[in-house]
Amino acid sequence: MSKVWVVERSGRALLVWGLLVVAANLRPSLTGVGPLLDRVQADLGLSPAVAGLVSALPLLAFAAISPVVPRLAARWGPERLLWGALVVLTLGIAVRWVPTAAGLFGGTALIGAGVAVGNVLLPSLIKRDFPTKVGLLTSAYATVMGAVAAVASGVAVPLSQVAPGGWVSALGCWIVFALVAVVLWLPQVRAPRPDTEATRRPRLPWRSGLAWAVTAFMGLQSLGFYVTVTWLPQVVQDSGVSAVAAGWLLFVFQAVAVLTSLAVPAVLRRARDQRAVAAVSSAVLLTGYLGLLVAPEWALLWSVVLGLGGGACLVLALAFLGLRAPDATTAGALSAMAQSIGYLLAAVGPVVFGLLHSVGSGWGAPLALMCAAAAGQVFVAIVAGRGTVRAQSSMAW
Repeated sequence: MSKVWVVERSGRALLVWGLLVVAANLRPSLTGVGPLLDRVQADLGLSPAVAGLVSALPLLAFAAISPVVPRLAARWGPERLLWGALVVLTLGIAVRWVPTAAGLFGGTALIGAGVAVGNVLLPSLIKRDFPTKVGLLTSAYATVMGAVAAVASGVAVPLSQVAPGGWVSALGCWIVFALVAVVLWLPQVRAPRPDTEATRRPRLPWRSGLAWAVTAFMGLQSLGFYVTVTWLPQVVQDSGVSAVAAGWLLFVFQAVAVLTSLAVPAVLRRARDQRAVAAVSSAVLLTGYLGLLVAPEWALLWSVVLGLGGGACLVLALAFLGLRAPDATTAGALSAMAQSIGYLLAAVGPVVFGLLHSVGSGWGAPLALMCAAAAGQVFVAIVAGRGTVRAQSSMAW
C-alpha cells in the first residue's frame, strides 16, 4: 500500500513539474521579440506596420484557436493535445531561426498556435487533477510564466549582441526550453486517464452571464497588460525619462507583477469568494493609470502600482477559469471563451491606444481610455468573483 502511495505521489509531482515547465514556455518566445523589433525590422526591411504584426499575430492566433481547443481535447485527450501543441511550438521556434520574413512570420504563427492551446488547457488540467488547489497552482504557473517572460525581455538584446546570428539566435535559443517541455510532458501522454469526462463534447457557455463577466475580466486585464508592456516606455520617455530608464521601469512593472502573484493564493484561501480582492486589485490598476495621467513625473511609483494590480488581476483571471467551473470540461470551455475574446481585446488595445495618441498628439486620451477600462473592470470583478457557470455539453463525438 505504501509503495502504491509513493508511486501516486511521485506521479502527481511529475505532473506538477510538467505543468510548470509548460507554463515556462507560454511567453518567452513572445516577450523576447519586442526589444529586438527595431533590429528585426532593419535587417529584414520591414515597414513599421508590417513589423507590428509580429507582436499582434500571436494574439490573433490566441483569439482564433482558443474556441476550438475544448473540442480537440475531447476528441484526442488534453494530454495528447498539449504535447502536440508543444511540438508545434518547438517547430515554430525552429522555423523562426531562418533569417527571412517568411521564417519570422511562419514561425510566429506556429508559436501562437501552440501557445493558444497551452493557455486554454492548463486551467482545465489544474481543475481536473488538483480541484482543491486551483488558486495555489494557478498562482504558481502564472508566476513561472511571468518570471520567464520578464527574463526573456531582459536578456533579448544582450544575447543578440554576443550570440552568433544576432537576433535570430536570441529568438531561437528558447527552443531548449521547448524541447525540455516536450520530453517532460511525454509521460502524461502515456499515463492512463479516467474517461468519465472524455464522453462529453463541450460547448462554450455563451448564454451564461457569469461566463461573460469572467470573459470581460480576462479581456480587460489582458488589454491593460499588453497596452502597458507596449506603450509604458514611450509614455514615460515623453515625460522626460531616458530610454534606458524607461526600459528599467518596464522591468519593474513585470517584476512587481511576478512578486504580487505569489501573494494571491494566501488571500484566496482566507476569502469566502474573490469579489473584494478582484475589485480592489482592479482599483489599484485604475490608480496607476490615473497617476500616469495626472503626475507622469512619478513614473516609478506608477510602475510599481500597475505591477501590484496587474500581477493580482492576472492570477485572478486565470483562477476564475477553474473556480467558476464545476468540472474540468466546463473549465476548458470557459477558458476557451474567455481567452478567445480576451486576447482579441489584447490585440486591438495597443493599436487603439497608439491611434488615440496619434490623433490627439498626447497621452491624455489614451490614458483616459485605460482609466475607463480599469473602472469597468472594477464593476465586472464584483460579478466574476463568485458563483458557478452551469455545465453545457452535448453527446459524445
